[in-house]
Amino acid sequence: MWLDLRVQHRLAAGAQPFVLDVAVQCTQRQVVLYGPSGAGKSLTLKAVAGLMTPQQGHVRLLGDTVLDAATGINLPPQRRRLGYVFQDYALFPQLTVRQNVAFGLQRGWLNPRRGVRIAAVEHWLQALRIDTVADQLPAQLSGGQRQRTALARALVTRPQALLLDEPFAALDHALRDHLRRELAGVLEESGIPLLLISHDPADLAMFGQQVVYLADGRQVAADA
Repeated sequence: MWLDLRVQHRLAAGAQPFVLDVAVQCTQRQVVLYGPSGAGKSLTLKAVAGLMTPQQGHVRLLGDTVLDAATGINLPPQRRRLGYVFQDYALFPQLTVRQNVAFGLQRGWLNPRRGVRIAAVEHWLQALRIDTVADQLPAQLSGGQRQRTALARALVTRPQALLLDEPFAALDHALRDHLRRELAGVLEESGIPLLLISHDPADLAMFGQQVVYLADGRQVAADA
């Protein structure tokens, strides 16, 4: 089991508050959080990544406690060593593809210098076939190239696990199928565990070695 998650969090959302109450034990290497929009999937992923602090519960990664609300343990995101790809990719518009990928390796908030070559960065640029656009800015890229850039930036740090929030939602169907296969190949080669958010049955079919179904902030069924 690479992830043991038990979190509770209450959000005031107008007249009807939203309560997240999720318990997940990831026993398979590829796990999909599946459910409709507003089910609490992204909130759950942010709790794992350290981008949201739940009011109650714990998060344990590969046996290490990164969050325990009862004892006050709450490691910051950078110490959890997770690769996170946002739904909108969150690329830095002023940085080239190579600089965006290298950013995760920098200490502090200094932008990587143009022209600098780092072996790990070059590896993922080539592995994800974006080395030919390495000196271009995000605005010059296709949707698939932006997705690959965000994925390379997450992988270059050699994360303990990869967290993906609807990574294919903004792409057309043909490109989605192509990039799913590419991601599956990367995961097979690297052995990195995956926690993926989706409401697309095709993602479920490709990556759902274990599936956690969420609705209204709660786990309604599980299929391992």
